[in-house]
Amino acid sequence: MTLATKPLIPETKYGLFEYPKYWAECYDTSPFLPMSRKEMDILGWDSCDIIIVTGDAYVDHPSFGMAIIGRMLEAQGFRVGIIAQPDWHSKDAFMELGQPNLFFGVTAGNMDSMINRYTAERRMRHDDAYTPNDEGGKRPDRAVTAYTQRCKEAYKGVPVIIGGIEASLRRIAHYDYWSDKVRRSVLFDSKADLLIYGNAERPLVEIAHRIARGDDVKSITDVRGSAFLAKQALPGWHGIDSRDIDRPGKIDPIYSPYEEITPESCSDNEAKTEADNAVNIVNADITKTAQPIEISTYRNKSWQEKSKPWQTTYINLPTFEQVKDNKVLYAHASRIFHQEVNPTSAKPLVQSHGDRIIWLNPPAKPLSTEEMDGVFGLPYQRVPHPSYGKAKIPAYDMIKTSINIMRGCFGGCTFCSITEHEGRIIQSRSHESIINEIEDIKEKVPGFTGVISDLGGPTANMYQLNCKSEKAEATCRKPSCVWPTICGHLDTDHTPTIELYRKARAVKGIKKVLIASGVRYDLAIKDPEYVKELASHHVGGYLKIAPEHTEEGPLNNMMKPGMGSYDKFKEMFDHYSKLAGKKQYLIPYFISAHPGTTDKDMVNLALWLKSNDFKLDQVQNFYPSPLANATTLYHTELNSLRNITKKNIAKEGGTISVPKGTIQRRLHKAILRYHDPVNWPIIRQALTKMGLSKLIGSAPNCLVPRETRSEQQLANKNRQGKNNSQGFKTSPGQQRSPSNKAKGKKTPNHKKGLTRFSDNQFTSRKNTPK
Repeated sequence: MTLATKPLIPETKYGLFEYPKYWAECYDTSPFLPMSRKEMDILGWDSCDIIIVTGDAYVDHPSFGMAIIGRMLEAQGFRVGIIAQPDWHSKDAFMELGQPNLFFGVTAGNMDSMINRYTAERRMRHDDAYTPNDEGGKRPDRAVTAYTQRCKEAYKGVPVIIGGIEASLRRIAHYDYWSDKVRRSVLFDSKADLLIYGNAERPLVEIAHRIARGDDVKSITDVRGSAFLAKQALPGWHGIDSRDIDRPGKIDPIYSPYEEITPESCSDNEAKTEADNAVNIVNADITKTAQPIEISTYRNKSWQEKSKPWQTTYINLPTFEQVKDNKVLYAHASRIFHQEVNPTSAKPLVQSHGDRIIWLNPPAKPLSTEEMDGVFGLPYQRVPHPSYGKAKIPAYDMIKTSINIMRGCFGGCTFCSITEHEGRIIQSRSHESIINEIEDIKEKVPGFTGVISDLGGPTANMYQLNCKSEKAEATCRKPSCVWPTICGHLDTDHTPTIELYRKARAVKGIKKVLIASGVRYDLAIKDPEYVKELASHHVGGYLKIAPEHTEEGPLNNMMKPGMGSYDKFKEMFDHYSKLAGKKQYLIPYFISAHPGTTDKDMVNLALWLKSNDFKLDQVQNFYPSPLANATTLYHTELNSLRNITKKNIAKEGGTISVPKGTIQRRLHKAILRYHDPVNWPIIRQALTKMGLSKLIGSAPNCLVPRETRSEQQLANKNRQGKNNSQGFKTSPGQQRSPSNKAKGKKTPNHKKGLTRFSDNQFTSRKNTPK
């Protein structure tokens, strides 16, 4: 058998808007998608073809997933209803619109329901920006599972398709921060029929038309961007057994799950590698042998004609039972997962859960510019559903005059889930489509003042930046195009973005166009004209950027650039702001307690903040979201950004520093807010234990002042009151604060300026205050 055969996962023959319309298109477009029987009656509907259940309030705006999906399906001719934030305690609310003719579509909303409901310290939030009047408690924990079970209970036999960010990030076995354990794929817990991950337009439209023509949902197994449960692998496929960390089951040197693509190996000089050659499989049943495949090469074919070995090969990930109890195998599975995200060359992934498997098809192909224009050009009302009356929905108020100009992110920041959900390839809209949306805002948004609050997306300045090499893009396995350095194949020309900004602010009636999305400053400095345009016209006094840290260790584990890029950007930003006659400031964002961060790193970051006169009002403690690379680092304490092999683990120790537990996480957050008197006691205690008492005092190079007499008296009073006889208890595993042994000692003299500290000036991390 040769790999020149037709792929077993075919591309759909239709573009997004080329499908023959469903018969119900005769009902035309709805002012709002109906949320009640009364609205259905007004529209003349006897039933809905598809019902979307969502954890967010229904806002008919393209920044809300349910609106995009609903309008997209409506454009295909389907009658689509919305059940928003239903009472999940019974099935009654799920029967509001009757039984759908085709299927239920279930999403938790624009956020994972657990992140929406709980803080990084696992405390329940009392507000919800996606709910009228910011009211909390309107969605359940693990909303996708709860909603799906109620849909199944309401109408037995009706297919349920799950999607959105929560389903997308829980599509395989994953570490769950809130229960502190590895959970099964959400498909098993929810018992849904299909899962769609990533941006759902392309796979969902195809699935909807196939169900409409009579296909059984269980037979739909070949749609890209979807996942389903099965008893065994699909016929015609050959598996790579990667369930052992030292036997990754590689096909050839380029396409193994662990192949590293460096900037050098991405170069045009490498275009003649075995990756670009046609392949004949000999002895193809490698599921049993897990040995490298014998190949034959042909160097005289074009890229399009060459065989592609991933087209009939899937990868067996370590099983749920293995990753649940074995952190090494969890890190191994995570590494393979994150290297199989390229829509052109990714293989299907298979993971066993007991006697069944989850089959994860490769990602859907990105939308073209024309398709993106079509999606954002649908007839959105751009306001919340009228049933909410005058209630305020904070998430809507924040984005009602902002415009999403692109999707995707090739930054690969390990703490971010955008790449896992939207992919690395940038999907951009045309200038005309974006200008038309500005005109739409002028007409439809009540009280519009002439200010566009944002032209952006996951980042502000990745618009139309893509790989310049078809071959490199088709085979690339790098998790980031900009780390550790910017890839030579990446187009960094910001001219399309600059021209867009100029066109936008030239629209009649527009007073100001602001950029609120985060700017990727390592890209921006490659095009000074962009920085000039930004500083001269599109900053309202403050511009937010995200260095996230100053120290090399944390930055490497975040896959973020070093502070040299920040310094260059600041210099350019200040220069062009001055030329424009404006006083403007950068607002840097930082993360505390990120995996790979030591107490020393936090102190050095705090010293940098003080030397630059930054006082952070808000600090984000690291929040482990499902499937993110940094979550794997947090859970396993292994560096899954590198090869996971027994040899490497034995040779390098294999572990990284991970701040865990409430006490240490609070300490890291407190150090970043060194200026807040509330944090001084815990910081003093930590500095003393680290042998850095010289940073306590009133000298310019000190981090916090000495303890005052009133503070001592208050601390003594609190210590006397907190005892078991009076009903006070320490947290589990928490020891009482030791007495201040450094009290009364003289603070050493210091030189002017703030000093950075190296590892040998600190005691072991085990001495971190408890």
